[in-house]
Amino acid sequence: MAEAAFIFSDTLAKFEYGDDHPFKPLRARNTMELCNRHGLLYSVGVIRPEPAPAARGDLELFHNPQYLDLLKRAGEGDHDLALLAAGIGSPDCPVLKGLYAFNELAVGATLLGVDLVMNGSAQRAFNLVGGFHHAGVSHAEGFCYMNDVGIAIAKLIEGGHRVAFVDIDAHHCNGVQDRFYDDDRVLTVSLHQLSDGFYPETGRSTEIGVKDGLGYTVNVPLAPNTDDEIYVRAFEQVVPPLIEAYKPDIVIAEIGADTLISDPLTNLRLTSNGYEAVIKRLCEIAPRLVAVGGGGYDVFRTANSWTLAFAAMCELEPEDDFAGLVGGRMYGSEFGGLRDPQIATRGEAKVLAQEAADAAVRHIHDHVFGVLGAQAP
Repeated sequence: MAEAAFIFSDTLAKFEYGDDHPFKPLRARNTMELCNRHGLLYSVGVIRPEPAPAARGDLELFHNPQYLDLLKRAGEGDHDLALLAAGIGSPDCPVLKGLYAFNELAVGATLLGVDLVMNGSAQRAFNLVGGFHHAGVSHAEGFCYMNDVGIAIAKLIEGGHRVAFVDIDAHHCNGVQDRFYDDDRVLTVSLHQLSDGFYPETGRSTEIGVKDGLGYTVNVPLAPNTDDEIYVRAFEQVVPPLIEAYKPDIVIAEIGADTLISDPLTNLRLTSNGYEAVIKRLCEIAPRLVAVGGGGYDVFRTANSWTLAFAAMCELEPEDDFAGLVGGRMYGSEFGGLRDPQIATRGEAKVLAQEAADAAVRHIHDHVFGVLGAQAP
């Protein structure tokens, strides 16, 4: 088995965006309970460190100081037009008491994961309440106020490290892409849904970076109804060859579970089978891996999938001593256990989804692989 860090804070898990808001940090506690139930948290080689808030200097590696000051005021309950102009106070990103402290701690949790894998304390680390990849340098959007991923990347490249960011969340990582679009010190690869009206409507395969960063931004836009078969095939045709060619020191992976068929905010059709296959492959190809949670709005199925993900990071098979007993389906899988049955898209929807994925992969092979010296499989 591998040494793995499970980064959990009850303070983060208890934070609430509001009863009607789809983002539920409570998923982290559900996942912790499932990981415990399946024999993962106290296995040899697993550590459970508590995060501390990130330092202001680290936050300023990505964010504008004036924006951080606005966030601090929002965390104290202020409302005004300056906050709204920065995206704070919208339905997606409401003004919340304690907002600044929550984000400081979430960023600190991701930075802790980076520190642990870079100093050899763990081979892989998982920060469940992280992956706020939409936040911009000076604005909030998409449920995201501070971009923990961008901050971690900025700190790593400042230290001279080669970084790859692989994002399998259903939503495109627009905040990270915007910040590093002209930078060849980080390879950004995102697989995501792209369709009319689907947030954030960025991440086309033609978006491949500019200036020094040309070829270092890679987008695999996927059509609604993309299933396990299509998704895993597209991932295999793009991500492993690029990681092999780029040779990063560390991979940061956003492993949002909003690609799942039951997610209420997306239109992809993955099951736990395709999701788990991709996580296992990431574990194989990453020399060091820091995973962050990202999206996932079917709360219970997200917890199931993140439990499978952490098991993959530990190189363990989850075992449930209570399977088949009353309460054995407590976490929302109507099929019992952590894994779903195979569910494939069929008919014209399958054809259209396959054509969209194939077109994206062809564009990447034609316009990106040569820049990085990658070989198409």
